[in-house]
Amino acid sequence: MKTLINKSCSRLMIALAIWSPLLAHGEDWPRWRGPRGDGSWQAPPLPKEWPQGGLNKLWSQPVGGGYAGVIAVGDSVFTMDRQGDPKEVERVISLNAQDGSRRWVQEYAVEYGDLDYGNGPRAAPTYHQGRIYTLGAVGHVCCFNAVDGKLIWTHDTVKDFKARLPMWGFAASPLVYQDLVIVHVGAVPNASLMALDAESGQPRWRALQDEAGYAMPILIEVDGQHQLVCWTAEGIHGVLPENGTVLWSQPYKSTYGVAIATPIFREGMLLVSGYWEGTMAIRIGPQRGDVKIVWEENRQLRGLMSQPLYREGQVFMIDKKFGLTGFQMSTGSKRWDAENQMTPKGRNPQASMVWLGDSDRAIILNSSGELLLARLTPDGYVEESRTKIIEKTWAHPAYAGTCIYARSDTEIVAYSLVD
Repeated sequence: MKTLINKSCSRLMIALAIWSPLLAHGEDWPRWRGPRGDGSWQAPPLPKEWPQGGLNKLWSQPVGGGYAGVIAVGDSVFTMDRQGDPKEVERVISLNAQDGSRRWVQEYAVEYGDLDYGNGPRAAPTYHQGRIYTLGAVGHVCCFNAVDGKLIWTHDTVKDFKARLPMWGFAASPLVYQDLVIVHVGAVPNASLMALDAESGQPRWRALQDEAGYAMPILIEVDGQHQLVCWTAEGIHGVLPENGTVLWSQPYKSTYGVAIATPIFREGMLLVSGYWEGTMAIRIGPQRGDVKIVWEENRQLRGLMSQPLYREGQVFMIDKKFGLTGFQMSTGSKRWDAENQMTPKGRNPQASMVWLGDSDRAIILNSSGELLLARLTPDGYVEESRTKIIEKTWAHPAYAGTCIYARSDTEIVAYSLVD
């Protein structure tokens, strides 16, 4: 098995080295929220505004339903979808990044039943060392060879581990730590988080008794020690990623388990924001159990799905009522509201926001399928340009090389960002 993976990795690295200059400039996008998992991308120089006639469309391919984000590594693009005819299946798809041609497709049978918003998978695939790890909407976790799509191992977490299906399905992408793949599936007993061996898929540890939320766990460092932070339906927890030992817990019960947006850890504080309960900032100290609420706000700062961004003491987040808003990380003091300019106002406002390099410039795909260039500063939101690239979408795009790869419920598209 190791020989197969080593050969696969070598082929992928060779492709990275010799492939077209089209993907030669920006970072790859191997996981949810990009190479660092924080919504930042070291991008090639982008124009001050989009061309008047729109971006250069490179290709389009049909896909089925789903909110699963896109990832891009080397010359390959990966996502997930659902097909209902002739049978109900979830699919993991690999496409050629240059022309959109199919490299491989793997599928497995599913039964969504009455799953709310049941159009397809929610979680973006995760790439690591020549493998693709996925978590489907009803609990199938899989590991594939990234080059040829060969299935290496799989589990139905509901049947195998008694995972409890959330109202809107499993949505947290797998997280790889060293030789472990960590999934947030709310299994019993005491397996809200489960660590599986990355090579074999065998269970390595279990932690927490809570039902699953929807946010992907994040890895942070406190006083030189790695901690895995998980936001569940019941609270926020820190565990040791190597063995699952619980270090601290902060109650934060979410209405309907709506723990969705990936938390932010900056300035020694962790920030989470929910639709009904609002925003909470907690300070995490170096000692076990050393956690303290710094501030809470449940009237002016209520996020939902969109992942907040942080820069130089400021947080930029979509509030369910006020749209894009800026506030201070340390106090929660609001600086401004953009009055729903960036993305349409609605019951579930959504946009995927990504920093471009180390500046205050962001690239944003809103729920209408418009791609925006904007600056997010302590003084406000400054829009530079927008152009339509796809129909309505909640799925996170991938940015890699000089391209964007975005998907809706019917197609996946690639556009050049620099031509």
